[in-house]
Formats: sequence, structure tokens, C-alpha cells
Amino acid sequence: MKYETAPAEKSTVKVTMTFDAAEWAEANNQAYVKNRSKYAVNGFRKGKVPKHVLETFYGKGLFYEDALNLLYVQHYGEVLEKEKDHFTAVGDPSLAVDDITDEKVVLIATIPVKPEVKIEKYKGIKIKKVEYTVTDADVEKEIENTRDRLAEKIEVTDRAAKNGDTVTIDFVGKADGKEFEGGSAENYDLTLGSGTFIAGFEEQVVGMKLGETKDVNVTFPEDYQAENLKGKPAVFTVTLHKITGKKLPELNDEFAKKVGSDSVEAYREKIKARLETSAKSKSRNETENSILSEIAKGATAEIPDAMVEAQEDYSLRNMEYNLMYQGVKLDDYLSYIGSTREEYKKNFEEEARNTVLQQLVLEKIIELEKITATEKEIDAKIEEQAKSVGKSAEEYKKTLDPRQRNYIENDIKVTKAFDFLEKNNEMYLESGEKPAAKKPAAKKTTEAKPATEKKETAAKHMTTTAKKEAGDKPKTTAKKKEN
Repeated sequence: MKYETAPAEKSTVKVTMTFDAAEWAEANNQAYVKNRSKYAVNGFRKGKVPKHVLETFYGKGLFYEDALNLLYVQHYGEVLEKEKDHFTAVGDPSLAVDDITDEKVVLIATIPVKPEVKIEKYKGIKIKKVEYTVTDADVEKEIENTRDRLAEKIEVTDRAAKNGDTVTIDFVGKADGKEFEGGSAENYDLTLGSGTFIAGFEEQVVGMKLGETKDVNVTFPEDYQAENLKGKPAVFTVTLHKITGKKLPELNDEFAKKVGSDSVEAYREKIKARLETSAKSKSRNETENSILSEIAKGATAEIPDAMVEAQEDYSLRNMEYNLMYQGVKLDDYLSYIGSTREEYKKNFEEEARNTVLQQLVLEKIIELEKITATEKEIDAKIEEQAKSVGKSAEEYKKTLDPRQRNYIENDIKVTKAFDFLEKNNEMYLESGEKPAAKKPAAKKTTEAKPATEKKETAAKHMTTTAKKEAGDKPKTTAKKKEN
């Protein structure tokens, strides 16, 4: 096999592979041996028909497709290995037959490759630095959340419903005087104040008494996922059957021991330390994202569609996993909103393109600054990970495959790159600003995490859509449309 490479449009490389008569004949013979058992001809046992007889009976090109596939499978990897210093494939090639005769076959593979990125500037830039601090109020809020989670549930019969209660209700929704699909449910448990239903619903249930029936008036958001309900007023007839309140445990040393601390003060210190670790990580992640976002503004790259589509697929898979953990199938969700996987994937296109560009920018900076990870640094990281799982470094090394080691090496280089960029740019703090958390696109591909969705089909029309923006943290069960 002989081959030639040539650059093509939009970050692709065209590889022209030419196979001579002997190679083509051998591939045809292999295809015949592989497929002959599928064919029968009168006068011959099935699987024993000679090749020339099958070609006469079914046509000369009977085995061409399989023969071409065999040549591709046998030689494409060889080409990529030989050309690895010149280009990196980032997706499957498109294949075309340029010539096919008894003497030769010419197969053309058009390969999407990692593009060259041009960076206008990556040093001496003014870039926002993000810092989160932990206050005493944050610690107390976390403690109250824990008390709330461990609270004893008690049935309430002597008062009206209030925020924090879980009420069991029936509801029937109507828009334009008609019931709509998915707008009704029976014996539905709703925690008041959780913000899980569309604006105005829960507030009007507060104050209802056992056995009471009431019309709740709401308006669906303009960006609601169901076209027939966008911006429309609706009336839900709600009947309250049960009120379940909470009795919070006392905050004392006995409570502290139940949650793994010797005293309340020790518990507070433990919570504070955990929150500070989380705040430090969040600050670092958002600062890294800020750095890459700013540098990428002056960067250009001819990104092949294959890289964007791969990132879109990654985001869609993450969305599917998040829904799965919440007991919802992605296909069911997409069916409900009237979309397909391919259509919904386009929601991630812009974010995917930005993510890919930022990844390319970081890789280019690592290359330009000759940032490396030494064996000593890799071994130290391996030892750190080994300790976290209770193993010795030697034991842990035996469990690592080459991909995991490469990941560790890359993680070290990425960390060094961000340290370099922070030192070589003008980092500033914006007082009082707390931007939404987002992971750096180049360290880990961003995720599209949908808000939780319950299984009750009767309440589907109040279910939130999956968030389009990558990296959003999944919320608890939500029935409203979130922005």
C-alpha cells in the first residue's frame, strides 16, 4: 500500500491510499472466505460455491464492499501511526473510492484533525479572579440544612399549611377552560417553599387547611417548554389531603455525636473546614475558567465539526446520567418535550464550540511554554491517590492502565499551566461579585446537568426542562420551568 497526505478544508487531511493488484485480489479473497457461507447456488453445497461462480451468478462486485472495508481496517491505523507527528485525528474519516479496477484500488480517507490554534495574547492580560469566603452564617446554614434533613416528620392536624411543610394534594389544571395533558395529579407530595412548582403555585397553597379545595391562579413562563402553554394563564383546582411538618433535632452535643463529632463546637469547625475546602476549589475552578475565557476571546481555530459533535455527545451523555440517577429516562424526557437526541444535542452547540476552543488554547500554551510533568511529580500524584484509597503506591501503580497514567500526567501539566497564567497576568478581584459556579472547560469537559424530574406522568407539564448551560448543578425535584 502506498499513500499520500494533503491538507484539506476545515481542519481535515486527505489521505489517498493506493492498493496494487495483489493487495486488492487478497482483500477480495478474504472477503469471499468471510461471506461465502451466506450464498447458495444450485449444484453446490452452501458455503462451498467457488468464488468465480458466485461472482458470475451475483455480479463481479459481490465482495467489493467487504474487501474495501478490510483494506481500510488493516491499513488506516498504520497510516495514523506513521503520521502521528504531523496530525492527530479527532474523529472518524469519511471514505470514498476514487478508482477501482482489477489492477488497483484508490481509497480516499478525509480525516478531521486537531486544528492549529492562534492565540493573540496570553500574558499581561487583565483577568478577573474569583474568591469565595466562608462566613459564620454559611456554617450555620449548613448545620440547619443537616438538622432539616434529619428532622422527624410529624402529621399536622391543628393548623394550616406553612412553608417547609410537605402537603399531599390533588390538582387539576386548566388553560383556556380546558384540562391539558399532564396537568393533573392525585395524592401528590409537594414541599412548600421548595420552588419546585411554577411561580405563584406554592405561595397560594400556603394557608390552606385539611380538606380545603381552592383554585390556584398562575401564569406559565414565556419560555416554558410546552408550546401550547407558553405565557398562558392557568387555574389549578387544588384539594389538600394531608400536612406533614418537621420537628428539628436540638443542636446539642448529642446531635453532634450522631453526625460524627464530639461536640457542637467541634461539629462547627468540621463544617467550616469542609466548606472552606469547597470554597477554595470553587474559587480555583472559576478563576481558571475566567482565565481561559479571557484568553480565548483573542484566539482562533478552524474547529472541525467532529470535535464539536463529540463535545455535544459528551454533554448529552452527562445529561442522560443525571436524569437516570433521578429515575428518568432521557428518551422519555425528550419524547415529552417533542425532541430527538440529535435535535436536543444542538442546545449544547455553542457551549461545545467554546469548550473545544478553550481546550485547544490551553494545550497550545502548554506546548509554547514547554510545560511538562516529571516522573517525580507523577509518582507523587500517584502516591497521593493511593493514600486516598488506602493502598501503597506500588499496589496502586499495578492497577493503573496507560490512560490513567496519561490523565495524571496531563492533570499535572494543566495545573502548572494555570499557575503560570495566574503569575503572568494581571489578576483582579471584583468586590462583592459571586458568579455562578462553572468548571473550567479545559480541565474537564462541561456537563449539562438537568434539573430533577419526578416519574409522575400526571404532573409532567409542570416539569422543568434540562438546563442548557453546561456545568449547572442538578437541583432537587423541580416542576417549574427554570431560566
